[in-house]
Amino acid sequence: LLYNQPDFVNVKSLLEILCETRGYEVIFLPKFHPELNFIEMCWGFAKWVYCQFPHSSEFNILEKNVLTALGSIPLLSMFSNRSMWFMDGYRKGLNSSEAAWAMKKYHRHHCLPPSMALDIEREQEKAIS
Repeated sequence: LLYNQPDFVNVKSLLEILCETRGYEVIFLPKFHPELNFIEMCWGFAKWVYCQFPHSSEFNILEKNVLTALGSIPLLSMFSNRSMWFMDGYRKGLNSSEAAWAMKKYHRHHCLPPSMALDIEREQEKAIS
């Protein structure tokens, strides 16, 4: 209740103040929605690459594998585009599984086509029969 009062709502966090004094802008992204937060996709990709390496307990090998995994992340634009696709799907009324399906189906397009809703219905009917 107190947190929602105007005096508290308009106060910047210490993180925001510190970053702004150093010339950085802090952007807060929605919690619990990794499909809208492309840095989560980057981390997920790096973790996937890291898991492909053979297990080791030697620090030098672990460090090399981590750096290789982090260095293998493709351009961030790929992940930001993926986030934009999810946002576009949500704006068009899709749920998360429908948005994921539409992304796979129309990954070569620059936007989701108007016929997408009919395509989703057809795919669901195929899955039922």
